[in-house]
Amino acid sequence: MKQRYTLEELVVGCQKGNRQSQELLYKSTAAKMLGICMRYAKDRFEAEDMMQTGYIKVFKKLDEYRGEGSFEGWMRRIMVNTSIEFYRKNLRNLNVVDIDEDVNQQWSSDFDMSQIHAKDLMRLVQNLSNGYRLVFNMYAIEGYSHKEIAEKLGITEGASKSQLSRARAILKEQVLKLEGYKNETNVG
Repeated sequence: MKQRYTLEELVVGCQKGNRQSQELLYKSTAAKMLGICMRYAKDRFEAEDMMQTGYIKVFKKLDEYRGEGSFEGWMRRIMVNTSIEFYRKNLRNLNVVDIDEDVNQQWSSDFDMSQIHAKDLMRLVQNLSNGYRLVFNMYAIEGYSHKEIAEKLGITEGASKSQLSRARAILKEQVLKLEGYKNETNVG
């Protein structure tokens, strides 16, 4: 009969260096952590690389986890930071542009987002260029401010706002295409 462990028990086992606890912790959390990395990655292979690097950090830093807040939240933050670091190391590939543009552009309500499946939206986000995807996730999903994004990525706040604005515009266009709508602003 297979014994079930709580997440807390697995964490304690991992902190003691127990390999079985590490394996069980990985198996019980990998799907969620891969999902987090998938938001930042251009494809599954890249996400798996990010996740593996993240787990190495989790196991190395387990002694730093003090039990304050949820362990899963602590792991999630490591995965997000690992994904961000992945792109920081390759900043030349981010195509960050710092321009003045209307960054307060709002999503139009002329289409029904409830009809978009999560996997389709994930694919659209993954198709964004590295810089757009990174800033979009940091701002819209993780809740970073433009100032925090600028500090983490070594760019200006204006560049962060520009990247977000462009990402939203591209996603809106792609959602409209996905739903079969025509962009009425392009029709005379």
